[in-house]
Amino acid sequence: MGQAHSDEATPLSKEEIIAQLAEKFARRCFEPLELYSFKDTFKSLADHEPSTGIRYLKEDTIARFLELPDILAVSPVIFSMLSYIGAFPFLEDAPAVLGFEQMIMVVTIMTGRYAKVLTKSASNRRKLLFKSLAVYDRKLSEIEKQRQQSETKTVAETKASAGDNARSHALGFAVDMAGDDPDDENADDDDDELVLGAFDSLDINDAFKAGDVHSATTHGAMIPADNFRKLIMLLLLVAPLEAQENLSSYADRVQGAELECLRATAEDVLSAFLDVERSPGITFTQFRRVLPVSFPFLFDGFNPLFEHFLFSKNLDFTKRRGDAPNANANANRKPAAPQVDIQQPPLLQDAGGQIMNLSVLSQLSFFLPGSDLFRRLRLLYSGADAGFSMGSFEAKVFNWRAPTIFLVSGTRLSSDSPTGGSAGVFADSLPPKRLPNDNSGGGGGGSGDRGEEDRRLVFGAYVTQPWRQTHKECFGTAETVLFQLSPTHDVFPASALNADRVAFAKPPFPMPGISFGCPHPRSSHAMSSSSSSSKRSSDHFAATRQLGPVSLLVDSSFEFGVFTHDYTSRGGAFAAGGGGGRRRADFQERFRVDDLEVWGCGGDEEARVQRERWAWEAREAEARRRVNLGTGDRAADRALLEMAGLVGGNRSGGSMG
Repeated sequence: MGQAHSDEATPLSKEEIIAQLAEKFARRCFEPLELYSFKDTFKSLADHEPSTGIRYLKEDTIARFLELPDILAVSPVIFSMLSYIGAFPFLEDAPAVLGFEQMIMVVTIMTGRYAKVLTKSASNRRKLLFKSLAVYDRKLSEIEKQRQQSETKTVAETKASAGDNARSHALGFAVDMAGDDPDDENADDDDDELVLGAFDSLDINDAFKAGDVHSATTHGAMIPADNFRKLIMLLLLVAPLEAQENLSSYADRVQGAELECLRATAEDVLSAFLDVERSPGITFTQFRRVLPVSFPFLFDGFNPLFEHFLFSKNLDFTKRRGDAPNANANANRKPAAPQVDIQQPPLLQDAGGQIMNLSVLSQLSFFLPGSDLFRRLRLLYSGADAGFSMGSFEAKVFNWRAPTIFLVSGTRLSSDSPTGGSAGVFADSLPPKRLPNDNSGGGGGGSGDRGEEDRRLVFGAYVTQPWRQTHKECFGTAETVLFQLSPTHDVFPASALNADRVAFAKPPFPMPGISFGCPHPRSSHAMSSSSSSSKRSSDHFAATRQLGPVSLLVDSSFEFGVFTHDYTSRGGAFAAGGGGGRRRADFQERFRVDDLEVWGCGGDEEARVQRERWAWEAREAEARRRVNLGTGDRAADRALLEMAGLVGGNRSGGSMG
């Protein structure tokens, strides 16, 4: 009686919790050989502080080990990220000294291996990555707050003057408002999922979590645009990196024209998050909105980059236990066969494309699986080489039995309707009510310096089904993706509203061409014609193309194209707004086609199937040309050929002469 409860558990200190979590991460997330290699790597790299006995990694040490190019000036950004993540799960103590246990946290989280332990929150690390990049600058925060308040007021006044039910296309990007979403106010109410998952995995009581752990809030925090630009350039560079592949092998990508291309692509990617001419940085609201749809794989390149810590360069696996250095034995030993480096195939099989390059390839890997892209693309069709015609397109592309990437680049046409010439004919074929141009200005320097009428535009589509002529209906699965790459990156995934995804219509179809997200030419023509009671009205509709709310159309001559983004309608076959990105406006881009390419996603097997199909068609065509029934009656001969299935329908049958 009266005896003190001496058996009560003593609360763990922060140091003990960090040690336990690091030990659990190392045991569950690393293989034994990887952990051994990690210890050896850390020992060989770490500096030692004699007064405290602490071993730690410095910024320049990490930069040299990861081979970060000096020209990108990204080393301070990366070190700041790691110093924040190294404080996990006590993020309020950041920046942390990157000791052994802190580097275990860093490698586990940066490679995504934390999911083996933190299953509760394995699907979301965006908040932690944002905080590791963000700064809490009151001045920048006030600038951004004033900008948002000013734009909110402008939008409200415009809507009030136009009427609640009226549509105004003069707003441009004034509706790009992060604060319009009511969920934004509660964006920071929940605790960090990764932190909670870490404490749950260690059975830490709720009182400790609630009372002693307070990570920095996202309110008032933003990622400086310049820092994020540097990070994007690094992410573009490391996107194709494979396990144990050195970043220095891509040294040619940070030199000369390749470096300029890398910078330009980074500007296009950055513009998906903000307009740097109007905003100083990226808020958490913008970050979490844009990432899931437009950049689901943005940070995947970090996985192989930080796995370098798990492969020690000092370990020689050719030696066996018990081997001792012996000069005589070494003298009698036969020289080892020289190691032959296995040459990897190039990242891009064909270098003849005018639109596709290594930077664009990396950009595509931010929203398409890299396993389908790097070392897997083949140039099927290039208008510059094969000619800008639907016939050439069909001959080159239709026999590819795997997914394809359609790319078209062009120069913006004047906002005024052209009169006369092919441009005037194309303009007359479009609906008379036109949306305004996209006046975002690009990413802030890359394309913003160019005139409005000579801006380069790049659009594309990822098509999962083989191409075919669409006689009655469109084709394309729910995995079909419409996107824009330049001057602003945006992604428009397929929606369930309708299935008008891809159409390939050749003459004599009305309004032939290639379209994505537009009603099928035949069905739209029939509806337009039947909806009119007079021949004049019917003729007018017959000469007008039907454009989808979010759509891309290229005319049959491959001379002109038009991209439509009707945000007010909330999309059609493709979702509007890039899944909640900053482009919340109605706009339309009409352009003159400069280049058009189709790239096949596949390897040698897909290429073999395509060659066999081409050979079969060549034999069939030759057989049809040599058919000679000898009746002397041309009509009777053709009737017999049609009965045999050699001509008629979709078969040309070759020459009957």
